[in-house]
Amino acid sequence: MVIDKNMFKMDYIEKLQTMFAEEAVDASPLHQYYALGALIKDYCAKPWIESNKEYAKNKGKQVYYFSMEFLVGRLLNSNLVNLGLKDICEQALHELGINLIEVEDIEADAGLGNGGLGRLAACFLDSMASTQVPGHGCGIRYKYGLFKQKIENGYQVEVPDNWLKNGNAWEIRKENKAVEVRFGGSVHLEDDKGITKVIHENYECVRAVPYDTPIKGYKNNTVNTLRLWSAETMEEDFDFSSFSQGNYVKAGENKYSAEAISQILYPDDSYEKGKLLRLKQEYFFVSAGLQSIIKNYKKKKISLLDFHKHVAVQINDTHPAVAVAELMRILMDTENLSWDDAWYVTTRTTAYTNHTIMAEALEKWPVDIFKKLLPRIYMIVEEINRRFCNEVYHRYNGDWSKVNNMSIIYDGYVRMAYLAIVGGHSVNGVAKLHTELLKHQELSDFYEFFPEKFNNQTNGITHRRWLLNSNVELAKLITETIGDSWIKTPNDLNKLIKYAKDSAFQEKTQIIKTNNKINFSNHVLSKYGASIDPSSIFDVHVKRMHSYKRQTLNVLHIMYLYNQILANPNIDMVPRTFIFGAKASPSYYIAKQTIKLINTLASKINNDPIVRGKIKILFLENYGVSLAEKIIPCADVSEQISTASKEASGTGNMKFMMNGAITIATLDGANVEIFDAVGKENIVLFGLTSQEVIEYYRNKTYNSYYMYNNDLRINTILNQLVNGFLETPKTEFAGLYESLLTNNDEYFVLKDFDAYVNAHNEIDRLFRQKAIWQQMSIINIAKSGIFSSDNTIKKYAKEIWDTPPVNIKL
Repeated sequence: MVIDKNMFKMDYIEKLQTMFAEEAVDASPLHQYYALGALIKDYCAKPWIESNKEYAKNKGKQVYYFSMEFLVGRLLNSNLVNLGLKDICEQALHELGINLIEVEDIEADAGLGNGGLGRLAACFLDSMASTQVPGHGCGIRYKYGLFKQKIENGYQVEVPDNWLKNGNAWEIRKENKAVEVRFGGSVHLEDDKGITKVIHENYECVRAVPYDTPIKGYKNNTVNTLRLWSAETMEEDFDFSSFSQGNYVKAGENKYSAEAISQILYPDDSYEKGKLLRLKQEYFFVSAGLQSIIKNYKKKKISLLDFHKHVAVQINDTHPAVAVAELMRILMDTENLSWDDAWYVTTRTTAYTNHTIMAEALEKWPVDIFKKLLPRIYMIVEEINRRFCNEVYHRYNGDWSKVNNMSIIYDGYVRMAYLAIVGGHSVNGVAKLHTELLKHQELSDFYEFFPEKFNNQTNGITHRRWLLNSNVELAKLITETIGDSWIKTPNDLNKLIKYAKDSAFQEKTQIIKTNNKINFSNHVLSKYGASIDPSSIFDVHVKRMHSYKRQTLNVLHIMYLYNQILANPNIDMVPRTFIFGAKASPSYYIAKQTIKLINTLASKINNDPIVRGKIKILFLENYGVSLAEKIIPCADVSEQISTASKEASGTGNMKFMMNGAITIATLDGANVEIFDAVGKENIVLFGLTSQEVIEYYRNKTYNSYYMYNNDLRINTILNQLVNGFLETPKTEFAGLYESLLTNNDEYFVLKDFDAYVNAHNEIDRLFRQKAIWQQMSIINIAKSGIFSSDNTIKKYAKEIWDTPPVNIKL
């Protein structure tokens, strides 16, 4: 069906009338938005039905992407673009006196993620639908998400992110698809005529209700599904007797206990109840998802022994790693497969993506908590571990050190990454460097044991959201210059290379960047009351706040520049606007101190008349997808300065590159591949290499006090943290000071300081040469197509899932 402007307008008018009994001129912006969302969902309905019918009919293989996070952002604009209706919608609404941009601003960012992990999952869903891979997401429908960040007196303050307060225009509650998930209780085995039966008693039962969101592919008929599970109490669990007697708290205990599971993302796990809730969350959505998949699979009347030929389960980081044991439980306890048959199917169905080499991020659960909450799952994990350790013992001739190093259960903990590795057929890193570090450093024992399982799949980003949708004028210029094939074939961006030195094209890209910076400056002025100079270098550092990402290094450099200005107010430097955005985990003290330091420094520098606009600092609160879509197109410099060997991949680096920012970077994560793509002339590198970092850790030869005592710049800056220079109590930043000196600067901030200063001097020099800078910018855009998640998904589909595309016909 072809939808033209008049048809769209009539459909929209009818939708407003049937939903709200209102004419367009009388409808509130909220009603305008929900009517538009409902109409777009209607247009997705038929291809959504046909996609599911086709997947069921051809009995092909479907992918289920299990992730704790899906940071999808706003969906209205991307759905309009993917349907090919953006221009038609804009024109139709304009004729009705409605501004599409104002309607889009009504939509809240879905509170379903925190950072790169969740945004990667969202990009993958978009690319699976757009490349016609039958792939779906499985996660949790958080009521409040992570938290909404407020900055008060420079400090981060966490408040609930009630993103669902007005409902969600895109989801459909599937009451009839609800399943039960069991926690706690006791388990014992009984023999029933030679068959072992598992008896689970006295458990807590939680009802898992799915909410489905359509994921529309770009200008095709594929509509996949993001299924998010909401935790609800069982109806029979309401204590009516207690309620009738006025004991309302007791009556609601079960309800609160159940619903807590899907309240917030990443509850604080620094205490036992928090740990228990996190593990509950992980098992909840994994169990609900797998039950749903198997129930749907059985409708096809295919043997469960062939399950792995029709279903692929991708475990995104360790959070869903319990899927290995849960799939074993369902296949054995519910479907009566033998251990060997269940293990055969499980190990060919599941695959694991590792996102870190940092030990603290490789999840492990205390045995006492795991066993108490998931008694049957623990029994299965124990048996998996017993059999695996037996294999290791015999492979290495009784080497118990090897057994202990590789044991899934060890020293009172269940190591979830090890469970995912042993129980799956694929282990992938997310950048070439990261994968090599996994193979030869962090997981070297497993690589030696299972070399065939390890592979690399460098992360990607959906270029439609991060260029086509977010940077409309640049996307139009690219299409006018090389055609529109790049939208479906992102590697075609490489055609821009021949325009890198074209002065006319350079001027056009410069004008677009300048306009983006002006628009962003106006946004900042209207929303935050802060004035920033669009002609200054927009130096942007936006990502999760963590010590290894080294926002601290950026801040120390700003303090160094400030000291230079104080010493010489007439210093010749290109004005800089340093833009930060980041959330810190509520219990991460040093990260929260870093946010306070940035805001304290901003207050001091921005109000110092001596500076005269040479430096400006801006910290944007509550950084998220929609804010990123405003910031990234206007960035001149992309800060990707993590300690080498610590960042698995990064995807922000790709988004900035795609929008023409110049990357200042260490050779870490996917920065290595960006460097390989653009060449040394088009990226600004500095700092220790990963091998040098690893050697320092191994040899313990680094001494941060040496840096402090032998570099006057560092000495001055660190003293300024604690001597009252920042006009705060001297103890305010003592934690940061001690982390860099007393705790020996774990992430080599001071070691890389000099190289970072020199790299920024190079940025200053290059920015003054407009033709050279624009040439670098265009080359970065041209080479960014290889980092499209379309390419990544095609590799996953071919190398891990063995899932061919399915063409949906209406």
